[in-house]
Amino acid sequence: MKDVSSTKRFNDRRNFIGGSDARIIMGADEASLLRLWKEKRGEIEPEDLSSDLLVQLGNVTESLNRQWYEKTTGQVVSDVQRRVFHPVHRWMAATLDGKVEPTGAVFEAKFMLPWSFSEEAAAEKHMAQLQHNMWVTASRTAVLSIITGGGKWVEMTIPADPLYQHLLLTAEKKFRRCVENGEQPHLFGIEPPKPRLEAVRVVDMNTSNSWAVLAEIYQRTREAAVEHDRAKSELRALVPEDAKEATGHGLRAKRSRSGAISFDLIAVG
Repeated sequence: MKDVSSTKRFNDRRNFIGGSDARIIMGADEASLLRLWKEKRGEIEPEDLSSDLLVQLGNVTESLNRQWYEKTTGQVVSDVQRRVFHPVHRWMAATLDGKVEPTGAVFEAKFMLPWSFSEEAAAEKHMAQLQHNMWVTASRTAVLSIITGGGKWVEMTIPADPLYQHLLLTAEKKFRRCVENGEQPHLFGIEPPKPRLEAVRVVDMNTSNSWAVLAEIYQRTREAAVEHDRAKSELRALVPEDAKEATGHGLRAKRSRSGAISFDLIAVG
């Protein structure tokens, strides 16, 4: 017998585009895009994820993730699982993992596998969902709170990107038209913005051979480089203000239209 509650949720989700839909619409998997299109048109049932271990781990760790964030940062997360609709585009919605008080930042809890994990890749993977939810809620920032299978907790703050949000809105409008008129959608090929992440790590480079070679060159040439920069600065001061070019002792100084002075070596005959 079919679960009535799951059927209601399915029919409900067909009427709007949410954050998880945005990730697929802005993604690079055409098969997933076509499946989402068919789901929104009511042609197929949504995929059964009850046997997907990663999805279920994300579900069961969401509460722990939120509690850990609150305990570690001292911030309170409210509006848990609240559904919000865009005030103008009512077909856009966000089912929130929460909002951070008092900043109003969108809170997103994720579980990720530890191998080949990087903050940059995590932010890129979830960028469309975060930007969608920020757009719907008029939030200026989002907090991405991640627990990895290796027992690591990572917190990232992602700012709203107006340009990407404009492209996202355009793509979602096109997808929605495809749902309405039956035209098959295609991938939009929009690159997510590179996340601007806070530098927090201290890295030991003693095992890098390239670092060792370049560090030796840097140390060996540092004094000469400092002397070189000092000479350039003093040479610029010697060039008369009305001079377009100055030469002497195998060196030529040229003044550009903007007033910048550059140097190059000339052959001495």
